[in-house]
Amino acid sequence: MFNRDKDALSINNLPDLEKIYGEPSPKSLVKEITYISDHYRSFIEASPFMILSTVGPEGLDSSPRGDPAGFCRVVDQKTVLIPDRRGNNRIDSLKNIVRDSRCSLLFLIPTVGETLRINGTAEILIQPELLNEFSIEGKLPRSVIAVTVDRVYFQCTKALVRSKLWKFEEWPKERPTPTAGQILKGLESDFDADAYDASYPEHMRKTIY
Repeated sequence: MFNRDKDALSINNLPDLEKIYGEPSPKSLVKEITYISDHYRSFIEASPFMILSTVGPEGLDSSPRGDPAGFCRVVDQKTVLIPDRRGNNRIDSLKNIVRDSRCSLLFLIPTVGETLRINGTAEILIQPELLNEFSIEGKLPRSVIAVTVDRVYFQCTKALVRSKLWKFEEWPKERPTPTAGQILKGLESDFDADAYDASYPEHMRKTIY
């Protein structure tokens, strides 16, 4: 069992860190650019799932975002638009953005081993005509997040190959974690987990957009 006081041997400066890891692969430097290339654009437009990471006074936040492929719209080589769909109104990411515009995006595509990340800055737009452009099933997003690109980089397949994330035959045959209702019951002992789990599919159908 790890004991931080007894076993910790930490790295806290760049020279020691670089001594352990050595020089970066030359290709890893070449593939980082300051704009969205045609190939990087095709990756973004094929992705139905993205993770938005932000930072604010209270700390960091990472939020999953998903819609039909192409939901993140590439306007030009420096701009991506992301609709902010209906959620639970915690709006942690948005609260961060209005106070610290730095953000990072990570795009995934099912069956594709590479991932694509963008580092940049974000702002929140609410022009009615822009919201209308992102309508699904007649429902508009509350806002659109506009990301200005600083760096774009694609990550190799190692992490997804190691995790076997896209290998269907390796997927669990049964749910490996507690349900949402069970998790909530663990936090509120009088919570009706079974009723919550039973009603959630219909709730999702009515509120997904």
